[in-house]
Amino acid sequence: MLKKSWNYGLRFAAAIMRGFAFPLLFLAGQATAFSFAMPVPRTRMPLTIRGGAGADYITDVPMGPADPILGLTEEFKKDTDPDKIMEKAGLDVKRYRYFEPTTKGLDYDGMIEDLKAAPEGSIILLHACAHNPSGVDPSPEQWKAISDVCKEGNHVVFFDCAYQGFATGDARADAFAIRLFVEEGHNLMLAQSYAKNFGLYGERVGCLSIVCKSTEEKDRVNSQLKRVIRPMYSSPPIHGAGIVQEVLGCDVLRPQYYEECKSMADRIAEMRVLLKAELIATGSTLSWEFITEQIGMFAYTGMTKDMCEKLINKHHIFLTKDGRVSMAGINSKNVKKIAAAIHDVTQG
Repeated sequence: MLKKSWNYGLRFAAAIMRGFAFPLLFLAGQATAFSFAMPVPRTRMPLTIRGGAGADYITDVPMGPADPILGLTEEFKKDTDPDKIMEKAGLDVKRYRYFEPTTKGLDYDGMIEDLKAAPEGSIILLHACAHNPSGVDPSPEQWKAISDVCKEGNHVVFFDCAYQGFATGDARADAFAIRLFVEEGHNLMLAQSYAKNFGLYGERVGCLSIVCKSTEEKDRVNSQLKRVIRPMYSSPPIHGAGIVQEVLGCDVLRPQYYEECKSMADRIAEMRVLLKAELIATGSTLSWEFITEQIGMFAYTGMTKDMCEKLINKHHIFLTKDGRVSMAGINSKNVKKIAAAIHDVTQG
């Protein structure tokens, strides 16, 4: 029998794979997350499976209440895809602190306190890098402490990795937390998406990897996943997965991909510097340091819903109403206008 928290973790793992396709990504996905820096020890087995676009969530898996929590950030709106998926999977969703609105940085002390208070054997959802929507990631030292707390609580760690390569511009460096947790002995679950960093939104390509403690456990986990996957989508499309496999599996294309991914991340970082400079140039008295301190595709500005609606309706600048700005949409031609509009609505 699998441990109860693993059962509910697998239920969620299978649910998040709705809309993903990865029949050829097993080795490529493992290499991207694990093997470049350090292989999974031979005594512990990585299991990587495919998912597929198709049927709606899980229909014939029992949906009773679950006692493990799956940690999410309290400050962010609750009507999100992970919430809907977890509730559909039968999980009892609770939250840990993560974002500190005052500093617009990590609420590290609050996060550690909440993780320590979590019931033993909880499922803890963590963003591997370029946290969405906050753009705030723990430091290497903080990741080590988070790992220690999860081990002390005997928690099941579930990494969501959707922006690898967009945090630092180095896909290998962006996998630091994942590799640290494996090195620290966690038998974790990892959901990778290539929708953003490969520009394959229409294909929804990704893969799910689970690090098991033994070959026997891997076989049991694989059996459970097959039971859930078969009535959900059974056989996914292969087109997007074939693109990713071709690139990551080719010694010529793979370095070229990493270089191009880095150029995108570097451009976003440059736009952060430029946006902060333009906001200061408007005469704003507010602090905009967080723009360059945050990383990844998004800046979490802390603007209120009213401010966001004014940006949309008056200035025709579009963003989510929780204040999340897509840095990828900013360029040298529109940054001055955007800065002036933000200054207008924030009255800074």
